[in-house]
Amino acid sequence: MTRAAALYLLAAFAEIAGCFAVWAVLRLGKPGWWLLPGLLLLALFAALLTRVDAAFAGRAFAAYGGIYIAASLAWMWAVEGARPDRWDVLGAALCLGGAAVILLAPRQG
Repeated sequence: MTRAAALYLLAAFAEIAGCFAVWAVLRLGKPGWWLLPGLLLLALFAALLTRVDAAFAGRAFAAYGGIYIAASLAWMWAVEGARPDRWDVLGAALCLGGAAVILLAPRQG
């Protein structure tokens, strides 16, 4: 696994867990203290994205989007117990392909 892939996966976990903490408080009735680790995880997510070797923040964020989508579906399955259907898998594959193009395209300068 490349350094960028590892950073993106860690960032995805941090962002999804942080957002889920807010979801859990507002939608599932979890206690408000869940917001504290959620906010810390969201800050960690942002910090991790700055470690990706990319010339432009927008490109790093765009490529991350594909990783986020696939990781969100993995979260849905692992944590929420809902198995992704074939359309989820197809959509995630398309997004990962797009992320790969953005990350791996030969660039000049």
